[in-house]
Order: sequence, then structure tokens, then C-alpha cells
Amino acid sequence: MWQYEKKLQYPVNIKNPNPKYAKIIISQYGGPDGELGASMRYLTQRYGMPYNEVKGTLTDIGTEELAHMEMICAMVYQLTRNLTPEQIKASGFDTYFVDHTASVYPMAASALPWRAEYIQSKGDIIADLHEDMAAEQKARVTYDNLLRLIDDPDILDPLRFLRQREIVHYQRFGEALRLTTDKLNSKNFYACNPNFDKNCGKQ
Repeated sequence: MWQYEKKLQYPVNIKNPNPKYAKIIISQYGGPDGELGASMRYLTQRYGMPYNEVKGTLTDIGTEELAHMEMICAMVYQLTRNLTPEQIKASGFDTYFVDHTASVYPMAASALPWRAEYIQSKGDIIADLHEDMAAEQKARVTYDNLLRLIDDPDILDPLRFLRQREIVHYQRFGEALRLTTDKLNSKNFYACNPNFDKNCGKQ
């Protein structure tokens, strides 16, 4: 199903370690609007999609989110490599270091670990696609916030790439929603679920 290339989707080459930045960027790995949750949401929801076109969109985007997760992890790793104990303590990275050393652990900037409650798979195509569009906008806002706080061009470049991809994903989910409503009864598509109501969109 997947073809994995042993390279990042977009290059990450950070020259200057900065654990303070790592502590906030990690939120896009394991935070409430991060890439881990996005990939799990879409790759789970696709099983409940009655239309192959929409299932394909979820598979494509869910797979790409795994690549984005890999980019975020690479950024956190590069920002925390070869730190001295003095740098760890001075940057406030010591609270993370105690539990995880310099490994990359899925958590939010607030230090809350990733949890399954961040995602939903409702089994209703309209409900799920609206959630997906909202998720992409929330991820875009998180990237906007990171871009406001960071001034290292080596970090800003991949973050801008990731932000732009969230916008593209939002647009693709919007297209999937329009395709779905076109297939359903336009007067009644909030009152039936094509997964269970076999005449949904046919009356």
C-alpha cells in the first residue's frame, strides 16, 4: 500500500541546537492538533467511507501526515542533539530530559502526552469530513503560532512548508465534502448515514 522512501518529504537541516524551540515544536508531533493525531484520524476514518474517492483522499492525506510526523521528529532530534548538562538545565529542557533523555516522545508543548481522545472516527461521512477540515485549520493555526515564536531560518523553512500543506489538505477535504453532498440527497444529507441507510441519497 505504501512506498517508503528513505528521505524526508522536505529537507530538515538545523545547524544550531535549541531545546527551547524543541519543547514547542514537539506539540506538532504529539499535541492535540499534531501530525500523529492527524495520521491516526484519517487512516482510521477511511474504513467508514462509503465512496472510493473520499477513501482515497483520506488514505493519501493520512499517509502524508506520517511523513510530516517524521519531519517534526527530525526537527526535535536535531534541536536537542549533543546537549551538555549545563545547556539542558539552562534551557528548561531538564524536565523533559529526566523522563525521555533526548528521545522524541509524543507530547504537547504543555507536556501532556498524546492521547487517543484527540481524534474521532464517527462513522458518518459528513461528521468526519467536517472534523477533518477543522483539524487542518487548527494545525495551520498551530504552525502560525510557531512561526511567530521562532527566528531561526533553518527551522522556519520546513515549518512554512508544513503550514502550506495543511492548507492544501483543508482544500482537498472541502472537495471531498462537496463530492459527498453531490452524491447524497441535497435536501436531506444531514438526516441519513450512507454507511447504514442504504437508500440515503436515493429518495
